Amino acid sequence: MENVQTKKTVLVTGGTGFLGGHTVLQLLQQGYDVKTTLRSLAKKDTILKALEEGGITDFSNLSFIEADLTSGNNWDEAVKGCDYVLHVASPFPAQDPKDENELIIPARDGALRVLKASRDAGVKRVVLTSSFAAVGYSKNIADHIFTEEDWTDINAELPAYIKSKTVAEKSAWEFIEKEGNGLELSVINPVGIFGPVIGGITSASLDIAVSGILNGTMNQTPPFTMGVVDVRDVADIHIKAMLHPDAAGERFIATSDDVMSFYDVAELFKKERPQYSSNIQNLEPIGKEFYKQMSNKKAKTILSWTPRSREEALLASADSLMINP
Repeated sequence: MENVQTKKTVLVTGGTGFLGGHTVLQLLQQGYDVKTTLRSLAKKDTILKALEEGGITDFSNLSFIEADLTSGNNWDEAVKGCDYVLHVASPFPAQDPKDENELIIPARDGALRVLKASRDAGVKRVVLTSSFAAVGYSKNIADHIFTEEDWTDINAELPAYIKSKTVAEKSAWEFIEKEGNGLELSVINPVGIFGPVIGGITSASLDIAVSGILNGTMNQTPPFTMGVVDVRDVADIHIKAMLHPDAAGERFIATSDDVMSFYDVAELFKKERPQYSSNIQNLEPIGKEFYKQMSNKKAKTILSWTPRSREEALLASADSLMINP
């Protein structure tokens, strides 16, 4: 009997990204026809190398479209014939730009471009990758556990990246409400994404919190904690949200249980991977008042999502970076 999923076509935006590559990989493994957008087709070999590392040998179900979030070109072609769109692509800078609009405008306008093209092409559902940045960055209440009901206040004093994710997600929900014309939207709000590197494609989270600790450039503990989630689980939750009837109109925080400081990460590496630890600096622990808690209960309950532990995600990052530096 033919797998019903082979009849479905999914667009993943930003296939050269850390999450984008893993998402394309899982969709191909599950038998979908996959299209992915790249800012330049010259980057096609980057994805192919990553997918080969992930075990893909047949690329007949994969096609590439050159499309950029800052331009309207080719988006109609990208979404044509697609049942679902996973809008994963978004800029994540190593440092804040001088002008916050350098991030806010492409994040917001890019999301709206993808939504408009999807609506006009008759796509059933778009799953948008937002961020915990859009949930938990303007409230500092002791013992508050952040849920999907929480929103970052865009009028607060915020770094540009956090503001861009919040503005983009709010704009997406507003578009669906006013102009969606039946298009369904689900949103995933991941915390820091870690896990195995394929094809040498890393992310800002990995470069700062894993490479930075292992190579010794991280020499003090910033006064905040981070949620941790494995990239394989973030790809999985996108596919679950794409398919689950109850995911339409909902947002889901994607995080493992509990949070970690950079000190905690360094201690984990020293304990579990002493062979990598010679350059790790002696970081200082931070006070419990800096620990920000968030809940993954909604994703577990509605989507039956079961994330790996934060330790497994971080150790997978370290192993893949140290084995293939």
